[in-house]
Amino acid sequence: METSRPNVLDFEASGFGVESYPIEVGVVLGSGQKYCALIKPASNWIYWDQQAERVHGLSREILLDRGKPIAVVATELNAFLAEKTVYSDGWVVDKPWLSRLFYQSGVKPSFYLSALEMILKEQQMEIWTQTKRQVIDDLALVRHRASTDALIIQETYDRTLKQVTCTGFKRT
Repeated sequence: METSRPNVLDFEASGFGVESYPIEVGVVLGSGQKYCALIKPASNWIYWDQQAERVHGLSREILLDRGKPIAVVATELNAFLAEKTVYSDGWVVDKPWLSRLFYQSGVKPSFYLSALEMILKEQQMEIWTQTKRQVIDDLALVRHRASTDALIIQETYDRTLKQVTCTGFKRT
């Protein structure tokens, strides 16, 4: 059975909370096309959480050295996602980070970010965690990075949808 895969976006950030900011963005389209960029922090983005750095493995120095300027990332995202809806499994944190990126760049998004829950069936949510663990094992993806996470989310969505559609999922 062929399913339509959603466009998925994920951010890595400097930490959590109101002072945090996006440091990496990863997107995977339903077609399989991918976009990923390290984001060079703006001069007024100073908050840094060492625990977050340990999770994603990106230091502020790496971002300052290899990150793309904010306006470049915003422009590239707009070109890659123009007029599309893209989904996030962490909308409550990803939306503010997306807003912060675009506000800082002075660019308006040409796409719409929605919560993944808007397209998930209740039965998919019930098997999401166990399926996601299996996806991570099957794909042997160990890096906690934005593009890897976006791919894991998309594959988990696809597998859970197939399970609930093909098997006539019933609660046990």
